[in-house]
Amino acid sequence: MRVKSNVIFRHIVFLAICFAMILMKSSMVHASDLTPVTEVDVLNVSDDGNNTIVVDDTSICLAAGAFDKESVVSLEEEVIEIEVIVTEEEEETVSSNTIFAKVSDSVNVREQPNEEAQKVGKLFKNCSGTMLEQADGWTKITSGNLIGWVSSDYLYFGEEADQKIAEVGTLKATISTDALRVRKEASENAGVYKLAKKDEKFTVVEELDGWIGVKVDDETVGYVSAEYATVEFTTEKGKTNQEIADEERAEQLKKLTKNRGAVPSSVSETALLAALIQAEAGTQPYEGQLAVGAVVMNRVRSGGYPNTVMGVITQPGQFPPATNGTVGAIVSRGAKASCMKAAEAAINGETNIGGAMHFGRVGKAVGIVIGSHVFY
Repeated sequence: MRVKSNVIFRHIVFLAICFAMILMKSSMVHASDLTPVTEVDVLNVSDDGNNTIVVDDTSICLAAGAFDKESVVSLEEEVIEIEVIVTEEEEETVSSNTIFAKVSDSVNVREQPNEEAQKVGKLFKNCSGTMLEQADGWTKITSGNLIGWVSSDYLYFGEEADQKIAEVGTLKATISTDALRVRKEASENAGVYKLAKKDEKFTVVEELDGWIGVKVDDETVGYVSAEYATVEFTTEKGKTNQEIADEERAEQLKKLTKNRGAVPSSVSETALLAALIQAEAGTQPYEGQLAVGAVVMNRVRSGGYPNTVMGVITQPGQFPPATNGTVGAIVSRGAKASCMKAAEAAINGETNIGGAMHFGRVGKAVGIVIGSHVFY
């Protein structure tokens, strides 16, 4: 292509190209369907300073002073082939990194993207998280404190994951102060169910003026001050092996310590139980003393033993200290304070061994070990 070194010519060609592209876009057709721009001529340079050019029978007005008519003498015919490809702009979509567990129960999360890799935790039903990377049919995710690889077959991604989150997500209240009373009603004068610790989370039931109704347990709704809690929409998160083990221990402890109900007992029976506790576990920590008292009270409630404290303690062949004079001697001088406290707690239904009705030295049986005793 021959082009004279001429600033005017370059200006005109540039404007012609721009105009051709505008025409092609407005007609919504591909450039290959158009006839190429083949010729650009100066049609007229008017006396009033307005300049007009023609591109394929279409006139274009140039701004006054765009070029000096005196400098335009002649332009050799030029054939300029212009190839412009115009494609429809695809809408830019940002793929969401959200993931959601596609399981009815749980799926293992592993250290590496293969079935033989070590398990680092689990992703449970209704758990969500964030995708970090993908490789060979596996997805590396983060969910809560859990980071690891999950088979992609067990995950929802992007919009589908977001939709699942919207369906199952709940409002959670997180305590933002060191300790906060969970009250029985939305009032500062109401009774207290418990003290909530900082960062403890509760499912939100309702939001009132200055108060948040939260689930204390499956059957109980309590209220916390909205000033000391934050509320956010969230879903369940994955759990590390350590978190799973800690929760299992906590659940077991919860079952073992569930109050079993008070048993009406006289002052003398309380003193008798305290004396037995001292004889059997006087050198043990308080938890061990409470456990011995709970064994006696579990028997009282069982129906398989006498239904009184006196009857259980004095039953032949069960508690040697009760028949060799040791318990009687302690009753005479009075049991020490910790044993008396353990006896009163056991009679009122407290337990740390669930319904266990036997105990002995560690190694005698499989059960709950407290101090040097095992309870089963």
